[in-house]
Amino acid sequence: MKQHRKWLALALAGALSLSLLAGCAGNEAPDTSANSPAPAETEGTVQETDSGALRIAEQGIFSAGGTVIQSDGTFDVANYYTSREGSTSHVDHANVLYQIPEDATGLPMVFLHGYGQSRMGWMTTPDGREGWSNMFLRDGHSVWLIDQPRRGEAGQTSVAGTMTTTPSDQTWYTQFRIGTYLNDAFTYNEGSQFPQGEDVLDQFFRQMTPDTGMDNAAGDQNIDNTVVAQAVAAAIDEIYERTGQNSILVTHSQGGLPGWEVPRYTDHVAAIVAIEPGGAPQVDSDAYNAMVEQEIPVTFYYGDYIGEAFTDVPAAAMWSMMASSADTFTEAYNAAGGNSTVIHLPDEGITGNSHFMFQELNNDIIADHIETWIQENVEQ
Repeated sequence: MKQHRKWLALALAGALSLSLLAGCAGNEAPDTSANSPAPAETEGTVQETDSGALRIAEQGIFSAGGTVIQSDGTFDVANYYTSREGSTSHVDHANVLYQIPEDATGLPMVFLHGYGQSRMGWMTTPDGREGWSNMFLRDGHSVWLIDQPRRGEAGQTSVAGTMTTTPSDQTWYTQFRIGTYLNDAFTYNEGSQFPQGEDVLDQFFRQMTPDTGMDNAAGDQNIDNTVVAQAVAAAIDEIYERTGQNSILVTHSQGGLPGWEVPRYTDHVAAIVAIEPGGAPQVDSDAYNAMVEQEIPVTFYYGDYIGEAFTDVPAAAMWSMMASSADTFTEAYNAAGGNSTVIHLPDEGITGNSHFMFQELNNDIIADHIETWIQENVEQ
């Protein structure tokens, strides 16, 4: 292999020297391909020397769950382009993009996005850094990134939705506790870890993804949590069939609500990591009881700018109410023999995070914190 690297270095040096000479003489550099190492040798050398590269053993995309609907009547083959009688549609499934690292040592991690989002949010950041999917791949987990039913690449729906063109960037920016909008400009909360700049905000807002099966002007109140939960459970069952392992379910925001319901439809949830979920399960609900019965470890993660002290953060009080539901759940769940923790990042010395902690400048620190929780609380 050292000989291969020597050949590659000599070839590159020779090509560079010839290019420089050609530039000075105004002539084209001669073809040096005959002196270059074979492509297979070059490829192997690059793989060996690039120690920071992720090595993926397997990747792919599949759909999970869903149903098939059919219209009345008989399909008219003679008028195939306009006939809709007796036709079927495959709808309400989840779409799963997965990657399995070469050295997979941890449990599979399933990521479920929130309202107005898609799996893209786990894969990158608005300023182009690595997202959590890469970070947990490096920790030895396979990652399974879901577009929930009626969203993104799982857009086929059994119910008609209503799209809206009403602008709403400022609303969501404020709701997500990134900052607010004053004097025709986006502001950032003091000490914010959210990456800043016009180009960054442009990329962030272009992540927004409408739901095809709801009234998008009404918000997330009419998302069918059962449809989402059943599709996610089907994905987790498929992962178990492929790997023989239970999955850690990571949810965000609106995705947290169907996330709690998933254990009602599968026995293969190893743990739930809820990133600022839109509420916690009601004590003694079917979801709560399924989690107690299966002894599923749970952790909640909340960022900064939550509570009455943040009078200049309009959404601080609302998120304080959301976090209090996690406290209520945790107290009851632990009393019932479960394992639940509520983590407020400022209490851990991690400050400046909004609702999108997984896309912020310290997302690697938070990912490490979660990985530590997994190692200490989840049976491998």
